[in-house]
Amino acid sequence: MSQKKYTFVDLFAGCGGLSEGFYKNGYKALLHLEIDPTACKTLCTRMKYYKYSDKDIERAVLCKDITDDDVLKVIDQRVKQEVDIIIGGPPCQAYSSVGRAQSPDSMNNDPRNYLFENYLLILNHIKPKMFIFENVKGILSAHPNGVRIFPKVISEMRKTYKVVDIPEIITLNAADYGVPQIRERVILIGVRNDISDLDPLEIYKSLKPTHSETDDSLPDYVTVRQAITDLPRLEPGQGDEVQHGINYDINNAFLEKVRNKDDVVYNHQARIHNDTDRERYRILSEHQNWQLKDLQEVRPDLIHHDPKHFGNRYTVQEYDKPGRTVVAHLYKDGNLFIHPDCTQARTFTVREAARIQSFPDDFVFEGSRTDQYKQVGNAVPPLMAQAFAETIRSYLNIIEKKEKNQNDDK
Repeated sequence: MSQKKYTFVDLFAGCGGLSEGFYKNGYKALLHLEIDPTACKTLCTRMKYYKYSDKDIERAVLCKDITDDDVLKVIDQRVKQEVDIIIGGPPCQAYSSVGRAQSPDSMNNDPRNYLFENYLLILNHIKPKMFIFENVKGILSAHPNGVRIFPKVISEMRKTYKVVDIPEIITLNAADYGVPQIRERVILIGVRNDISDLDPLEIYKSLKPTHSETDDSLPDYVTVRQAITDLPRLEPGQGDEVQHGINYDINNAFLEKVRNKDDVVYNHQARIHNDTDRERYRILSEHQNWQLKDLQEVRPDLIHHDPKHFGNRYTVQEYDKPGRTVVAHLYKDGNLFIHPDCTQARTFTVREAARIQSFPDDFVFEGSRTDQYKQVGNAVPPLMAQAFAETIRSYLNIIEKKEKNQNDDK
């Protein structure tokens, strides 16, 4: 029973971080719906890695706008099997506190505020046994034009599914599941209403953390040092999209999970930086937790932003802590992700950011480097997703066994 190939559909799939966790746990992908062509190419490459046929890949990767009028028709043409679970989450920029702060109208009129309705449209059309809906914590407080989004989401979900709406329960931190990053996200797990003896609250209680910064019985959070220091050292402009013959000389439990057994590293190429930026990076990383105000005291000539208003514009990822939340903004300049090794004096490569997100080294990101950074920043960390997939599998097993017994009794 435990080896059953449960099926999933991934909406707003991105490059497939959430899917990766389900692939790792033996689920079968029936559909990835994603609007970005480059992310779709990454999805195809990953399905090929998992030995899906060209025909299956062509059918499963649907590069399409979820708001298209014919989206349900096209999905029906492609999905011919029963779907056990739908996973995914609408783009989060319209819900993020940073996005709202930077928008002239606090994103009140951003159409992405309501993409959850398209997720629910497909969910209620397919009606899988369960679903996962992922988003930023900001969805709990978002109120475009004075109307709170979260109660509306919950109300619509409850028409067909049982869900938990207690913030302390549904807000999960990726670091608790072995991801070397502090990344809190709202995770809604729904169970179809007719599955009467399964309360989604049980599922959350079964999601056991593997790491902790307070529980002495668990390993400490995985740090940036543990996650990236085995990667080849690079100066700005160095590196290649594919590097062979990597001599890994550091080992730990996290690296055992993500390293490529073929000693190949993909997407590890450093940006080119000018001399001024390199000097900023060097001094800031020498002191790990310095901000612009600290730099201003010793090198005012390197300050070109007001430290009072842009204090965190330059942020070093500290070696002996988990990484800070990886965001899609990484594609613009990388200043929030300065390498902690002052001798390298640069920002993170795509692969280093992917390590902080817990992507395995054999995961290849397609497209330009800008595309790759966006894909990494928008993704759900695969190790976190794997924890979800494993726990949900145990409940799908129970549902499957009960349905089998009921059929045998007829």
